[in-house]
Amino acid sequence: MPKDAAVEEFARLVRALKARDGRSYEALGRRLSVSASTLHRYCSGATVPEEFAVVDRLALLCGADEEERRVLEVAWTRADGARRPPAPEPGAEPAPEPGPEATPEPEAEPEPVHARVPGLPSERRRRRWGWVGVVCGALAVVGTVTLGAVLLPGKTRERAAEPPAPLTWTVASDIWKGGCAYTYLMERTPPPPPEEADARGWAAAQEAVDGGETLVRVSVQGKGAAAVVLQALHVRVVERGAPLPWAAYRMGDGCGGAVTPRLFEVDLDRPRPVARARDGYDASGEEGRTLPAISFPYAVTSSDPEELLVTARTAGCDCRWYLELVWSSEGRSGTVRITDDGQPFRTAPVAGRPLFAYDDVNRRWIREEASGS
Repeated sequence: MPKDAAVEEFARLVRALKARDGRSYEALGRRLSVSASTLHRYCSGATVPEEFAVVDRLALLCGADEEERRVLEVAWTRADGARRPPAPEPGAEPAPEPGPEATPEPEAEPEPVHARVPGLPSERRRRRWGWVGVVCGALAVVGTVTLGAVLLPGKTRERAAEPPAPLTWTVASDIWKGGCAYTYLMERTPPPPPEEADARGWAAAQEAVDGGETLVRVSVQGKGAAAVVLQALHVRVVERGAPLPWAAYRMGDGCGGAVTPRLFEVDLDRPRPVARARDGYDASGEEGRTLPAISFPYAVTSSDPEELLVTARTAGCDCRWYLELVWSSEGRSGTVRITDDGQPFRTAPVAGRPLFAYDDVNRRWIREEASGS
């Protein structure tokens, strides 16, 4: 299928879902935690989502059955492949883009042997942190835990738990507040900022680290009609390092947006971080309204999924961490591990770091001030 045709076919299916549902771009976007403009770009074919998970949630919201979701995933896979630029010729590397106060490139370190596991490609945030080290470090810090399942790299980042577990989940990180605001820490001056839909690939290419805060959205669904009770959400910090000596780059300005009522805040600087339920805020109306905090337990089935938004912050450490979701159903119980494609999430402080924002008119990064938070 030609590239343009693959993207248009995917966009046509997304438009059909929206038309079937009848809700506005803004209303659907609030349920999906994306901006109305981002959803419109999916429908027009201007943008293909970085991950299938957001489209799958749209399909569920609009009442699509299993066969329709399967067809939609095939179309997304083709469109995603068509959107990506061709791989560079072997040995050819693009010259780094000059920018303000770029940090000199450090001398290359030999990569640890354990950092490359056969069959696993180099992924975001793997630098100096091998997959084997993650698992061993987690066991050392947490002790004996029910491991559930470790997410391995995949486009949709959707995984079932261990075979007996009656639930599945999807994970999305690189979520921007209101679809337009986020901060990354980087060693070198990056290219122009991406759209939110392309943030994951862009950040991976720059080896960027979440600055000050990481937002993680976990969508959980039962496999059948029997209710699965989500009992608790635990936070496990597997490593604490010194703050990174990198500059901070802000993706857009602060902006308002609807927040899911299942909102949890995590202070990674505490000795034992916990996920605390917090009030959300719906900014869709003229005056907006508070969405009261609702803590655990929750119940999910195949037709009644649940979505959790976790915002984890740090002001003092280069923190690597993951989540554990505890479930029970029909006399059974277990724990699943929520990670970033098999790696811990990573969040580092931005306080005191040089802060840059992108000037769209002059097309360059401009230094503003040292970040204060």
